[in-house]
Amino acid sequence: MANFYDRGNQYRGGRGGGFRDNRGAGGFRGERGGSSGRREFERKSGSDQDLIDRFHDIDGRNYGQYKSVVGDYDYGDFTLHIDRVQSDPYAPPSQLRATASPVKMGIPDDLLDTREKRVAVADFLAREFAKNSAKTPEIRIARCGQEILERSYASVDKSTVEVRFQCQFPARGRTIMGRSMARLADVDIPYTVMDTFDFVSEDAAQHLANLRRHVEAYVDYQALQAALVDNGWIGFVANESVLARRSGISDYPMDEAVRFTAPESLEQTVTLPHAGEVKGMALQPGITVIVGGGYHGKSTLLNALQRGVYAHVPGDGRELVAVVPSAVKVRAEDGRAVTSVDVSTFINDLPGGADTSAFSTENASGSTSQAASIVEAVEVGCPVLLVDEDTSATNLMIRDERMRALVADEKEPITPFVDRISGLARAGVSTVLVMGGSGDYLDVADLVLMMDSYVAHDVTQKAREVVAAQPRERMDVEDFPAVKQRVMLPLKAHGGKAKTKSKGLDSISLDRQDIDVSNVEQIVDEGQTEAIAWAIRALTDGERATAFNGETTLADALGALDEIIEQHGLDGLGGPEKSAFMVRPRMVDLVAALNRYRSIRVA
Repeated sequence: MANFYDRGNQYRGGRGGGFRDNRGAGGFRGERGGSSGRREFERKSGSDQDLIDRFHDIDGRNYGQYKSVVGDYDYGDFTLHIDRVQSDPYAPPSQLRATASPVKMGIPDDLLDTREKRVAVADFLAREFAKNSAKTPEIRIARCGQEILERSYASVDKSTVEVRFQCQFPARGRTIMGRSMARLADVDIPYTVMDTFDFVSEDAAQHLANLRRHVEAYVDYQALQAALVDNGWIGFVANESVLARRSGISDYPMDEAVRFTAPESLEQTVTLPHAGEVKGMALQPGITVIVGGGYHGKSTLLNALQRGVYAHVPGDGRELVAVVPSAVKVRAEDGRAVTSVDVSTFINDLPGGADTSAFSTENASGSTSQAASIVEAVEVGCPVLLVDEDTSATNLMIRDERMRALVADEKEPITPFVDRISGLARAGVSTVLVMGGSGDYLDVADLVLMMDSYVAHDVTQKAREVVAAQPRERMDVEDFPAVKQRVMLPLKAHGGKAKTKSKGLDSISLDRQDIDVSNVEQIVDEGQTEAIAWAIRALTDGERATAFNGETTLADALGALDEIIEQHGLDGLGGPEKSAFMVRPRMVDLVAALNRYRSIRVA
């Protein structure tokens, strides 16, 4: 193990301020002259010095000569793999990997003995590599948010650690800057790798402690998820959690925020592997209504719950906030596409007699879009809906007595959510709802939480007294009908070259068709958007496109795709070999994106 530390010091100190100049012309064999005069290059293997020498050797040559370095290079305690070199200085950066033995790195066996621990270790390494490469603009890797997620660009098993990254090979015009690239290969890249991979040197003790803390946070979160199942809860918020964020554009915890405390009537205790006994608020299945004045923390609590489908990094404040993994936040979304969705549960008897049992539109209204989102979530097995009145269509949510008196029921095609929510709960789909502007939901609530200056109070009994004192005529529809399982037809040929792209958290582009996912709020990492793009491509235009055959249900197709990811990792989705910075998405978010794809066809 000392060898790893020694080489780490070697790279940190550089190599005497210069580079070796013994750049023999014969050191890199394998070049072949093609019939067109272009040179092809075989994959090389060699030492770090061989690579550095080669960069010196091609200094000043045409940019295409960079391709001669594709290969695997032994740096002693890690191996650098150059898998693809960009075709010109303006093309996407070159693709590289660093691999090493976890034993040499000093990662203890007890942090690698389960799959969940290995996911957490890989997530930590991706974060550390991003931090360590931040001062070297030529080295690129995706930045991580507050969630601990499965990432294609960092993987760990008991024998190998791998981190994938990109490097912009420097040039002046189309002329290779070999000496600059040699410095990257001699100092900057190994410095970044060693600072990320070193858990064994004397000054790496804190690094190892941070890794252990990261893994323990993930293991505790997974244990909390198991406790939800064992106890039949839909969610849990630990006491002392910090739910408020610094601002609407920051996901970091607010300084000096009010810490969460469970109402006594809702407090439960769970025992976790590392955190030990933890008290907090447990949410039971059914209908939970969160009330309170404006700016008192209603949406803050709901936002924490919607992010509780993911584990969070130590120090985030939401490490022990958990909601069942397939919970879905639904909202109104003017203008979204809806394809053959049975919205008749909420919308029926339209003027002109339009059929709403297989409703399609290129430009849905707020109420129609939200109704479709609810049905689409239920179709693929969502057990919990998360709803905020601030992002909902009012006419879908409520229809008060005065409006019912003015507009006859037979003239109103919308059955509001308040009349359907109890039937939905009886069908096994719970709802957590923020509602500050209407008391109609107090009739149907199993639990009423009041947020007062960010402090939660159980006011269920008081709410029932209000309901008894101010009764209203209820129009509940007893049953929520079974949702029709849709099957997808093959897509029409797109023509031309297939193009698959994603942009941030908001957009996916397949060929010439854009998919707006900006309102799919539980997509939290740009890598998830990229993975969803390639997953849709795989489902609709790849080897697995047979799932879109007019026979296989959408839910079954997604189940098969999830199994592929489970067995083969995110690389199983396809995409450019070893290039994509993909992050594992939830299947319910993948289907939400697919439902917004205007090209899909339903049998």
